[in-house]
Amino acid sequence: MFERGIKVARQFSHHERAVVYPGDCRELLAAIPNGAIQLVVTSPPYNIGKQYESRLQLNEYVRQQREVITECVRTLHAQGSLCWQVGNYVESGAIIPLDSLLYPIFHELDLKLRNRIIWHFEHGLHCSRRLSGRYEVILWFTKSDDYIFDLDPIRVPQKYPGKKYFKGPKAGQYSCNPLGKSPGDVWTVPNVKSNHVEKTDHPCQFPVELIERLVLSLTRVDDWVLDPFLGSGTSIIAAIRQGRRGVGAETVSEYRRVAADRIQAAAEGSLRVRPMQRAVFDPKNAGSNLTTAPWLNRPPEQLRIFEQPSKYRRAHR
Repeated sequence: MFERGIKVARQFSHHERAVVYPGDCRELLAAIPNGAIQLVVTSPPYNIGKQYESRLQLNEYVRQQREVITECVRTLHAQGSLCWQVGNYVESGAIIPLDSLLYPIFHELDLKLRNRIIWHFEHGLHCSRRLSGRYEVILWFTKSDDYIFDLDPIRVPQKYPGKKYFKGPKAGQYSCNPLGKSPGDVWTVPNVKSNHVEKTDHPCQFPVELIERLVLSLTRVDDWVLDPFLGSGTSIIAAIRQGRRGVGAETVSEYRRVAADRIQAAAEGSLRVRPMQRAVFDPKNAGSNLTTAPWLNRPPEQLRIFEQPSKYRRAHR
């Protein structure tokens, strides 16, 4: 499905394949007709002071989100889906889960929540006064009860493919779907950190495989995928790689350049991505010395630090 020579446009048009709008998403949304988009998928700013956002009062943040979400719903096709991926807002050390905060907006717009997908990853900042966060949430809504959903392209390998029915009219036949099983609503997908093959200068980057699952299951070929907070362009990349069309807005010029370059490379088939069905890396299978606890073979007198109170250990980190 690669499209050599694809042009990355700056304005929305039904004739384009990829659009990166240079500005506020509300300006882009105003130019998109009602019902033109099959899938809205995005990760909005979390209002935690990242370099690409201005920290707002929480009620103002929710007001701006309501404005963008309302316009996204207007552009959404009757059979379309909206996937809003969020984490936590943090204030004075306390977290506020943004999916809970934003859910009333979607409910008031008569969207129907189909799944609350947990995106689990294994790397991130380490917290000392609460458990370290290792998941975020994708709220998958549909506009109606008649929506596009195709499970087959995103099935994962069966755990017991040789299992058979042991009684009844199907006794002796294989009991599982040969195409694989449903991935369920907890997805373990590595997040994009420094050693990830897809890493760019963007500090909070979608992994392509996360969005490809949504694109493959919730859209058809040539459908439009919209990301109002485009960042490094991953949503459009996932769309282009699967024969769809992609449109998004980005206010930061450096990220727009990164997005356009990645989209071009994706269209030509040269963009390096982590394959969707690749197993999560297990360092224990890599033969690295880093997976062996160094204190296991130490004499007792060298282990005193591990017997001290946590306050002592923190002071010696």
